[in-house]
Amino acid sequence: MKKSTPVLFAAAVALATLFATPAWAQAWPTRGPIKLVAVFPPGGSVDQVSRILAPSLQQQLGQSVVVENKGGASGAIGTAAVAQSTPDGYTFAVVFDTHGVNPSLNPNLGYDARKDLAAVAQIGTSAMVLATHADTAYKSFGDVIVAAKAKKAVSYGSIGSGSLGHLAIALLAKGDGLELNHVPYRGGGPLMNDAIAGHVPLSVGSVFLIKPHIDSKRLRGLAVTTSKRSPQLPDVPTIAESGYAGFEAPAWWAVLAPAKTPPEVVARMNQEINKALQSPEVAAKLAAQGIEVRTGTPAQAQAFIDKQIDIWAKVVKDNGIKAD
Repeated sequence: MKKSTPVLFAAAVALATLFATPAWAQAWPTRGPIKLVAVFPPGGSVDQVSRILAPSLQQQLGQSVVVENKGGASGAIGTAAVAQSTPDGYTFAVVFDTHGVNPSLNPNLGYDARKDLAAVAQIGTSAMVLATHADTAYKSFGDVIVAAKAKKAVSYGSIGSGSLGHLAIALLAKGDGLELNHVPYRGGGPLMNDAIAGHVPLSVGSVFLIKPHIDSKRLRGLAVTTSKRSPQLPDVPTIAESGYAGFEAPAWWAVLAPAKTPPEVVARMNQEINKALQSPEVAAKLAAQGIEVRTGTPAQAQAFIDKQIDIWAKVVKDNGIKAD
């Protein structure tokens, strides 16, 4: 039987697409080890997330998956290295929420966050926590608001200028005319040292950073920045339920690839990451870090990241925030 022209045309298109796909992409991931570039130094949440994911991905893919730490400039140095790497599916970046802030803080990143990188998967989100020393007069988030509205020069510390904790509180203060003075620290360690010593009345950071000190009763949690309460801190109310409906500023983690990585490789890696995240063992390890798993498509991850870039660019501009 003679085939119709439309059928022949469709077959030709399919064949052309097959041959247009590079042979190395068709062979992925058999050509060599896959590298997860953790864009922060060892010991932090990005490093821990990368090392939780790597063994599961290695088992699923049947290929070595190694973690390489490349920290500096709030994640920008490692991210730039991945953006400039060969887009062959063997180098990925594991990034933190600073990825959504860096474009508006640093005009000399060395890469375009939207054009030079492709979202592979969102890993998860976490609340940030506003906490106070156990001996302060702030017994609730409402007490902080009363003091701030009375212009009592309430100070809060964060892990650095332009960190998501800094921007979240700046967004809150700008929207309600609050007097909240930012004290930047160079990382979570120095911030916690001063917070538990009572040298800074308020501190804002991830659940991973602050929860151990709430558990030890040295700090008191006042509010979390997510729209729902953190499962790790169920007694700490959200900012949204404390009179600021709709307020949400989660910490988040994601996996990115160089922009020209073949879509079929990105799709496969996305599937494998989602499979790993759905493993009870992996989910439990991430939950221990205060991270709630978020699975989805590359397109959904990209839409989330693009929205974060837009939200925080406005906050940076409106508040004249500069990087450290």
